[in-house]
Amino acid sequence: MKQLFTYFFPYMKSYKREFLFAILGMIAVAVGTTASAHLLKPTLDDVFINKDREMLMLIPFAIVGVFLLKSVGKYVQTYYTIYIGNDIVRKIRNKLSMHLMGQDMAYLNRMRNGELLSRTTNDIARIQNVVSNLIPSVLINAMLIVTLTVYVVYMSPKLAFYFLVVMPLALLPLQMLAKKMKKYSTRSQESNADLTARLTEIFNNMEIIKSNSSQQYEQKKFTDENMNFFKLSMKQSKTNALVSPVLEFFGSIAIAIAIYIGANEVIDGSMTVGSFFAFVTALFMLYDPIKKLSKVHNQMQDALAATERIEELFAQQPEIVSGTKVLEYIERVRFDDVSLCYGDKTALSHIDIDAHKGRVYALVGDSGAGKSSLVNLLVRFYDATSGTVYINDSDIRDYTLDSLHKKIAFVTQRIFIFQDTIAQNVAYGEAVDTKRVEEALKKAHAWDFVSKLPEGLETPLDEFGVNLSGGQRQRIALARALYKEPDVLILDEATSALDNKSEQAIQAALEGLKHEMITFIVAHRLSTIEHADEILVFHEGTIESRGTYTELLETSEAFQKLAKKKQN
Repeated sequence: MKQLFTYFFPYMKSYKREFLFAILGMIAVAVGTTASAHLLKPTLDDVFINKDREMLMLIPFAIVGVFLLKSVGKYVQTYYTIYIGNDIVRKIRNKLSMHLMGQDMAYLNRMRNGELLSRTTNDIARIQNVVSNLIPSVLINAMLIVTLTVYVVYMSPKLAFYFLVVMPLALLPLQMLAKKMKKYSTRSQESNADLTARLTEIFNNMEIIKSNSSQQYEQKKFTDENMNFFKLSMKQSKTNALVSPVLEFFGSIAIAIAIYIGANEVIDGSMTVGSFFAFVTALFMLYDPIKKLSKVHNQMQDALAATERIEELFAQQPEIVSGTKVLEYIERVRFDDVSLCYGDKTALSHIDIDAHKGRVYALVGDSGAGKSSLVNLLVRFYDATSGTVYINDSDIRDYTLDSLHKKIAFVTQRIFIFQDTIAQNVAYGEAVDTKRVEEALKKAHAWDFVSKLPEGLETPLDEFGVNLSGGQRQRIALARALYKEPDVLILDEATSALDNKSEQAIQAALEGLKHEMITFIVAHRLSTIEHADEILVFHEGTIESRGTYTELLETSEAFQKLAKKKQN
């Protein structure tokens, strides 16, 4: 419990006004609850036994006043604690999403999407329960325990002694249950992440599943994950269900002893009936917050496990860090003896390239030869293991990531369409300039179909752009790149889904724009790069040969093999 308070205290410090109202509300609830127990004493002693009519006139007003104080306090305390809790969770969620977006591609590729999704939704929801419900519950019940304990000690120190000695004996088994609860909570949350990951994988690969009729196969894997989560959830529930019975058993012993001794004192005349019943009522009231506090302590183990999992994400720091220089323009890109390794695997080895504005560079080779790894270095998805990538004769790592990405447009083979309008998709990350959007769409040969849509640029696109054809999605992605008016344009199989006519038209458009930028084209269809200024032939992470299309057909055996393979 202390660990959770320590973790959330820095967030809570900015809510001084809200906490003041919440605490005032808690005090009102605690005072009202204690006062309602105390009202039994004058009700029994003065009204029923002594038949005091003046007291009878006052008691109803006192009851209404006490419960009004308690009700108003409860409302104020509930509203402000929920406000504080929800706002803290909002801040944590914002902070976590920004933190994850700032992580290296290597880390994000290593983590399963379902795992990240589970931690940022399910685990955050458990944390929300802490700050909105559990911590306020601890505070209000702790305050009730203090006020009611003071009252029962005031009423009868002797009787209070028996209750306050027996009840702490329940803490030992409760602590054992709390440790079990945390262990099961951690495993349950990990299993929940596996379940979410499995569902994410199913939904993202639905076309493959249906085309192979592998629904039963996937269902079997999901059923196993689901059963594992169910078993862990039941272990959690079984452990949590033991808290109340254990506490009730020890509470019954303490209350039974107090009632037996108190009743003897009433019989002996050393205690009035009203005092006894006020004491017993306060004792029963005291038992309730103790019971709730013990249950909350157990529930907090679940939240503690979730908090630790969230903290694991926050502890992860990116290795790709932004430089300090602002990149104004790009005239030249140079790879100087660059090598790149992914763990033990070498993706690039001793690469040398000198690229200048106004020229087109084509990267060809078999899958896994290193083409995509090279362009990944340009956008700093990764940093070179050795050697240096220079932009305008300065190390690429010296520039801020923001300014670097504004000058480089990257269109990958995997097309990304956001659930937004066409205009917002084209101007992604920038303010929408309708004229520029139209120009970009025309250059990408997308304006013909966009202009015919009923809502034109304001046409909403579905998730993944499923309401567009593959070729249309690819043209939207290309328009997005051209909207940036980049100094470096990277096309990684960016025209693979287009028909020959559209592809040739886009190539002609890019040819007219090439003097404005440095263009890198990763291609499998050699027909798309016939007019490239320089073709780089990759083989197992090295550049085996380079030259124009005609030169390589005459001098490069590797290129000749590629050309022959594509023809076949």
